[in-house]
Amino acid sequence: MMAQGSTAAQGPASPGKTPRTARGRETLRRLLDAAAAEFGESGFHDASISGITRRAGTALGSFYTYFDSKDAIFMALVRDMSSRVASASRAAIREGSTGLTLEREAFTGFLAFVREHKEVYRIIDEAEFANPASYRTHYEAIAALITARLEAGAAQGLLRPGDAEVRAWALMGMNVFLGLRYGVWDGERPIEDIAAVAGDMLGNGLAVGPR
Repeated sequence: MMAQGSTAAQGPASPGKTPRTARGRETLRRLLDAAAAEFGESGFHDASISGITRRAGTALGSFYTYFDSKDAIFMALVRDMSSRVASASRAAIREGSTGLTLEREAFTGFLAFVREHKEVYRIIDEAEFANPASYRTHYEAIAALITARLEAGAAQGLLRPGDAEVRAWALMGMNVFLGLRYGVWDGERPIEDIAAVAGDMLGNGLAVGPR
């Protein structure tokens, strides 16, 4: 389950190259979308700047207007993907939702996003080797957001008090692998069914009878 809020610490373009016009922002968006397709299909090492610009329908010069290198657009793409995943989760949360209901709704948003953007898994996984700092930042930022949510739920009396950070990483791990199994590998099972099973496990645990 990816979290509410943005995980992007900076804008998507290279430092000093942020677009200042609507047309520039549109071009930047096309480049990022093209990069997602290029890196998602070819992987970091086989992907190329020319492949990205060809997919985006832009000139090579437009690429360097916003990015310094292939490494730079890959780092930007990891930040962008983190932000978009967070936005998808946030959009699925209904007004007034709290506690386990909020977590279930955020998960449904995440899984729906994964089914539409399966390339996110390859991109984030390759970041571990292509840019370890962005890989770690991606997960640490998400864990921090989930931790804050769990702490808020405990403060409201909706969740049992406990080590929210450890719980957040455990919850994130569960969601990541559910996304892999039911988002990337198989997208047929209804999202609500998967969310219900995960939610039941969170709410009731695995033990039989009273704790």
